Amino acid sequence: MLDDTDMTHLRRCVALASEALDHGDEPFGSVLVGADGEVLAEDRNRIAGGDATRHPEFALARWAAEHLPPAARATATVYTSGEHCPMCAAAHAWVGLGRIVYASSSAQLTAWLNEWGIAPPPVRPLPIQEIAPSIEVDGPAPGLDDEVKALQRRCHA
Repeated sequence: MLDDTDMTHLRRCVALASEALDHGDEPFGSVLVGADGEVLAEDRNRIAGGDATRHPEFALARWAAEHLPPAARATATVYTSGEHCPMCAAAHAWVGLGRIVYASSSAQLTAWLNEWGIAPPPVRPLPIQEIAPSIEVDGPAPGLDDEVKALQRRCHA
C-alpha cells in the first residue's frame, strides 16, 4: 500500500522523467531514499548520448554501492517513475538495495507501446520479482501512472 510519503517521492520521479524528456531522453526518473526518509540521490534517464545503459535506477544502484554501507543499502528505498527493467533490477539486487516503489509498471509500458504501434524494447520487460524475487515491490501508483503514460506518449509521438 502506498502512503503519502511514497506518493511525494513518486511525484518527484515523474518530474525527473519530464526533465529527462525535455533533454531528449526517454522519460524515466528515480530517487533513492534512506531509512530515515532523507533523499540520498536522484537521477533521470540519460541515454540520449548513445549509452542505452544510462538508466537512473542503474545509476542509483552504482551510487549506493560507492557511498553506502551494506546495512544502509538494505534499508533504502528506490522510487521510480517506471518499473525497473531487467538490467536495473539485477543491479538493484546485486548492490543489496531494499524496497522498490514505482509509478507505472513494465506491463503498463508494454501495453502502451503496443497500443501506439511502437516496437518493443531490445530487452524483454519482466516484472522486478522475476529478476530479483526477494525485493519488496510496490506499484503502480493510481493517477501517477496516467502522468507517466502521457510522458511516454510524448516521447513516442
